[in-house]
Amino acid sequence: MLVIIFSLVGILAIAYLLFVNYYPSFGGNVSTEQKNEYAKSPNYKDGKFVNKKDVPKNLNFGEMVKLAYKFFTTKVPNGNPEQDLKVEKLDSTNVANFKNDTRLIWYGHSAFLLQIDDKNILIDPMFGAVAAPHPLLGGNRFNKEMPLEIEKLPNIDAVLISHDHYDHLDYESITKLKDKVDMFYTPLGVGVHLEEWGIEKERIIELDWWQEVHYKDLLFACTPAQHFSGRKFGGEQSTLWSSWVITSAKDKLFFSGDSGYGNHFKVIGEKYGPFDFAMMECGQYNAMWPDIHMFPEETVQAGIDVKAKVVMPIHWGGFKLALHSWTDPIERVVRKGMELKVPIATPKIGEVINPKDSLQIYNVWWK
Repeated sequence: MLVIIFSLVGILAIAYLLFVNYYPSFGGNVSTEQKNEYAKSPNYKDGKFVNKKDVPKNLNFGEMVKLAYKFFTTKVPNGNPEQDLKVEKLDSTNVANFKNDTRLIWYGHSAFLLQIDDKNILIDPMFGAVAAPHPLLGGNRFNKEMPLEIEKLPNIDAVLISHDHYDHLDYESITKLKDKVDMFYTPLGVGVHLEEWGIEKERIIELDWWQEVHYKDLLFACTPAQHFSGRKFGGEQSTLWSSWVITSAKDKLFFSGDSGYGNHFKVIGEKYGPFDFAMMECGQYNAMWPDIHMFPEETVQAGIDVKAKVVMPIHWGGFKLALHSWTDPIERVVRKGMELKVPIATPKIGEVINPKDSLQIYNVWWK
């Protein structure tokens, strides 16, 4: 019996190693040379990237298994929409010919098409069906259709990526996009995945927190977040996570990425605010991980901290990645926004957003 058990364990271990090392969606690995370079960063310690505030250590394998079991066996009332979410469809010609203004289109979860200063920017373009390395390892996206499919998008000037988790960095999406994108901007280390997927190093710029880069007339600033990274066991915290500031001559936008609530929002607001529009994480929270994902009430406060004129809750409406109902984030953030008199943007997936219009009216579509 022991021989059989050890044999099964061995077979599973070999299968896992083969899967991780040869299945492309896991991405690349940071080299020794890159680790030596990242060691110069104040955000790198003992071979890993770190938060400014101590957050709980990663779960061990046994704890991960217990958490996964709880996630997949707990019945959450209204955990998923009763039917596939309907999206506003975009006209490809309209998108290609859009000029002289700024608009945002939400793809659900944290993915956006930003058209600004006659440029097309994608933010965390995760357009895949499942937020996992393989379709069998995750639940389906709430919306099967996209506002505009990758194949119909015009040339993309720049892609901004906040970190390397599967619900933000998707192998299939990147491989479909890579030949129509000019430049990719990521936090330190994330470029190893893009290179593994065939994107030339010359088209990838990695930044540390507080570093800035100009793309034509736009300014991108890589700013702090309180989160973590990793696409497989052994790769935890090998790449950095971030938020992003996007500035043009007329507009100033903030994208939070994934983050727990912390003082970094006030620091960002003091340095770069006020912002016309802030896309703030609001979803996939739980009392077991309060340091790495905000609760909706904290989302509104973070919007105040960064000095945003309008706050849009993101990281909801796409995937079930936590044990709350799918509408809990939007209901709570709207309620808190009304209490604190903070304008909350609640667009339908695919609806055109004017980031400077604090009075733009949205339907209560999630009801």
